[in-house]
Amino acid sequence: MTMKLVSFFLLVLAMVVTVRSHDYGDALTKSILFFEGQRSGKLPSNQRMTWRKDSGLKDGTEIGVDLTGGYYDAGDNVKFNFPMSFSITMLAWSVIEFGDSMGSDLQHALDAVRWGTDYLMKATSFPDFIYVQVGEPYNDHNCWERPEDMDTARTPYAISKQFPGSEVAAEIAAALAASSIAFRYTDFSYSVDLIRRARRVFDFADQYRGFYNDTLQPWVCPFYCDFSGYQDELLWGAAWLYRATLKSFYWDYVVKNAHNLGNYNEFGWDNKNAGINVLVTRLKTSNADLFIENADKFACSLLPESPARSVEYSPGGLMFKDGGSNLQHATALSFLVLVYSRYLEESKREVDYILGSNPLGLSYMVGYSGNFPQRIHHRASTLPSIDKHPDFIDCNGGKAYSDSNNPNANELTGAVVGGPFKNDTYPDDRVNFPQSEPTTYINAPFVGVLAFFKSHSSS
Repeated sequence: MTMKLVSFFLLVLAMVVTVRSHDYGDALTKSILFFEGQRSGKLPSNQRMTWRKDSGLKDGTEIGVDLTGGYYDAGDNVKFNFPMSFSITMLAWSVIEFGDSMGSDLQHALDAVRWGTDYLMKATSFPDFIYVQVGEPYNDHNCWERPEDMDTARTPYAISKQFPGSEVAAEIAAALAASSIAFRYTDFSYSVDLIRRARRVFDFADQYRGFYNDTLQPWVCPFYCDFSGYQDELLWGAAWLYRATLKSFYWDYVVKNAHNLGNYNEFGWDNKNAGINVLVTRLKTSNADLFIENADKFACSLLPESPARSVEYSPGGLMFKDGGSNLQHATALSFLVLVYSRYLEESKREVDYILGSNPLGLSYMVGYSGNFPQRIHHRASTLPSIDKHPDFIDCNGGKAYSDSNNPNANELTGAVVGGPFKNDTYPDDRVNFPQSEPTTYINAPFVGVLAFFKSHSSS
């Protein structure tokens, strides 16, 4: 890191620790609670978001496999393992980096990780055959049903030796490896199981290379197409396996294939390049300098005054990148700069904007403060709960609720929506799903960011 950057970061640290504009602890609690609203399967007795009920209890039974559990990625009822695995990786990384700052929320964060990894272990239980999606997406997206009522096809989709999908397999390996670290001191036996499976899944991803777009294109596109290729996921998975095992094979793999890394500015469920550079700088091993330069460039590229700036900023100060659901970029990139520098001012500004320090005075986290989106694009939240409407609501029956201008029936506490337009306006309209739909991969990195500011801001 250049001396100019170091000086800037040190100056910002002094600012961050003396200014507190939001209740980051409350926001942290809510950001983790959100994942309970996204759960699929048989809900546990300690479920706190009680308006949600059991769902997807027959997932996998049509082919004799148990694929219950896991998460719905957003406001629909499909389980897409590619973004789900990234969300679990980021939740686990949040625990690894900032778990000491979570207090009583740490156990809830670990529960959120485990709800995902238990499902991923089921999805990878057969050698050389990995389930990567549950639910026929087109019919699901054409229906507005509670997950408890869904009667669209719950078709399982898989990759294999003959029909590979290296990006999704390697991301699953990364999620399992990162989670093994998160559980190392609280459930060592489970941690060992996770890392064993992670190694096997990574070997599969590397040995049988191919794009899952080619294998499953009609069912994964346009929902979660892979646009960046699978090389970034292979390096991402290997880097996490090295961090979890310290086995030289994985580090040698990362160094040998470093030339395959693309744009150092990108990071999210599809592109892991910036995340790899930042993660590797934390490993303190030989040849890490190969990645430090790009990590420095990444951090500099987020500064508003930088000539190499890779993001735009709204008049109110929110960073923007191309693509929908913009807050996925704000939370993921903020997480990376905190992990890399631990005290970059840009991260705090983004967090405060999301929580309500913006021209509208609107919190983009549901349930935080008294002013937040009321009409989010989310089926379970929009439709009345079974407690209040026990009768079945079919596909067409839900349309009246989705088309209504009424506020959502159930509060999906902690959900961070897609966010405002570039001019800082927000319509609060569930039809505008790029703005109004929450996702697990928006919230997952935000958990770590909020934990950091919870412990690094004065009360």
